[in-house]
Amino acid sequence: MSAEALDSARKLDDGAVGTLALGDLSVRRLGFGAMRISSARNPEGQLDRAEAIALCRRVVERGVNFIDAANIYGYGACEEILAEALYPYPADLVIGTKAGFATVRLEPGMRRLPADGRPEHIREQCEISLKRLRRDVIDLYQIHVPDPNVPYEDTVGAFADLQREGKVRHIGVSNVTPEQLELARSICKVVSVQNRYNIGTRDSEAVLEACEREAMAFLPYRPVILKDTPADALVKEIAQAHGAPTQQIALAWLLAHSKVMLPIPGTSSRKHFDENLDAAWLKLDPAEIARLDAVAAQG
Repeated sequence: MSAEALDSARKLDDGAVGTLALGDLSVRRLGFGAMRISSARNPEGQLDRAEAIALCRRVVERGVNFIDAANIYGYGACEEILAEALYPYPADLVIGTKAGFATVRLEPGMRRLPADGRPEHIREQCEISLKRLRRDVIDLYQIHVPDPNVPYEDTVGAFADLQREGKVRHIGVSNVTPEQLELARSICKVVSVQNRYNIGTRDSEAVLEACEREAMAFLPYRPVILKDTPADALVKEIAQAHGAPTQQIALAWLLAHSKVMLPIPGTSSRKHFDENLDAAWLKLDPAEIARLDAVAAQG
């Protein structure tokens, strides 16, 4: 089905992509990554909070009921915008957020924030996220990254303590190896894993396989960024045949690849969000999937 043929107002439902369990919560298998909402811009190219709010509302209006956030996205603005746009929240909306990076500004030459998995930092950030999101309980609280300077069991233990106190409903992990995942699972129930994964980047295949064995949701971040990978040219070819944007092919493949896959493509644009979501109705034929599987194996 071509992009032009799709109704941009079509609402995502359980039948379009199926659902996944996050503990006792059920979400549709195509979510929204909110990292970039604080950079939404108006037609003149200026940062526009009203546009960010309109984008968040569009996400929910079209039937997405899982949103992925983090305390560091927009230095807190991401969580604040979600609350401003959506509170009081729809009953079925699940918001996940994260902690585990230092909440400092990037300095010149820094490519990423340093990790901070100290239990006292995690506890402090949980309270801040609860306040920003206007929640009493965080639906899904994710360990953003292991801190090489803090034993991982101490960081995970802090999340488990928050869960026992009733401030966190479910726990997820991110940027983990299979060994780190198993360590986390020995301390608490883990309902989801968020690692980088797409057709061209499959370093986390073993983690995905563990999620399939244990019925944990797998949230691939950067799901459509294929530049400079062997998959890029083939995805463009198949997209042209469907008359669809390339990101729809990448997302359709992820949905077909594993039943525990929960892609969370992000954007700061309502137009791009609509294009991403319409991947729910794009069906790849078996020959296309086989070709994509073959090139994915090279990733």
